[in-house]
Amino acid sequence: MNLDDCNPPVLPDGRPASGADLAELAVLLCDQLLARRWMLTTAESCTGGLIAAACTELAGSSRWFERGFVTYSNAAKAELLGVPYELLEAHGAVSEPVVREMAAGAVRRSQAQVGVSVSGVAGPDGGSPNKPVGTVCFGYAVGRRVMAETCHFAGDRQAVRRASVAHALGRLIELVAARPL
Repeated sequence: MNLDDCNPPVLPDGRPASGADLAELAVLLCDQLLARRWMLTTAESCTGGLIAAACTELAGSSRWFERGFVTYSNAAKAELLGVPYELLEAHGAVSEPVVREMAAGAVRRSQAQVGVSVSGVAGPDGGSPNKPVGTVCFGYAVGRRVMAETCHFAGDRQAVRRASVAHALGRLIELVAARPL
């Protein structure tokens, strides 16, 4: 699967999903996870638990959502998820190596089979020439496969965070659906 495509996820009716479609994306992810009897865990930084919140808005989500980690600081990423400090120092929190470790660590430290992580620069401050505001890195752990991608979203802090949640849910739907039942 090509993880370089950061277009909005597409809903079953063919419309591109937006931050307003989070509930519909969560239902689609729920269906995929329940069909496989898998659980999901999240490791979130810039989204501050919004992915977990979108998932747990659904009644009965405890059947497929295992737990969420909000690891905003580097210390939390290291202590709760096992991300090595050396990796954080070498690449920074907003990097593909770090989000891969976050996703894998969330799965290791939970009862879930699927993990998603996110770390980014939501703004309005904190950007740099190499990582401008709107840069968001995602990590995914599905089975033994761990992967990452980086996206760039436009808009203010709220728009970047909502786009990040929609993107994460959409990509999870694709990755889980690609695994056989």
